Amino acid sequence: MLTLYGDALWVSPWVLTSFVGLREKGLAFETRAVSLGGKEQLRPEYRDASLTARVPALDHDGYWLSESIAIVEYLAEWFPFPAHPRIFPADLRERGRCRQLMGWLRTDLAALREERPTSTLFYERARTPLSEAGRAAAAKLARVASSVLADGATQLFDAWCIADADLALALGRLILNGDAIEPRLRAYFDAQWARPSVREFAERARPPFEPY
Repeated sequence: MLTLYGDALWVSPWVLTSFVGLREKGLAFETRAVSLGGKEQLRPEYRDASLTARVPALDHDGYWLSESIAIVEYLAEWFPFPAHPRIFPADLRERGRCRQLMGWLRTDLAALREERPTSTLFYERARTPLSEAGRAAAAKLARVASSVLADGATQLFDAWCIADADLALALGRLILNGDAIEPRLRAYFDAQWARPSVREFAERARPPFEPY
């Protein structure tokens, strides 16, 4: 029995990572919403089970795990290939690059994440142009993405991996808000955003927007 806990608006990029990982593994799971605005993550029953009092969190038969990278790595090892599709590359160096990108996207580009929050991908778009810091972060994102994607590639490696979902969402902060980006990165984003697991998350029914 698998239950994924996500924010009530379903806009967290890291909830997307976990949701896509579960779908790509072909696993049946339930979802439950945690109202961050209502501080439900601080209720003792959730706080104590998740340890970090954050979303996402995964409950697997009473075993709880939070933090999205830990969740998808757990899924990769508990439901391994070939019984279930891979979500991390088989090649060790590609797997290292996948993990590098996932870690980087969670710890860098603060100005871009602040000025183009994930809510703008699913609710009202951003209204203001990027600041100097935001433009610098956008340029860094574009440089890294261009460096790791081969010309004409619609995924990072020969086989899809979970970092594709993370990188596509990061690029979506720019693309869906109308910020300029080179065509090959737009083509990569379009291909990833159309992937069924990602599309299901993007098209999920959401309540009216309320800031946390």
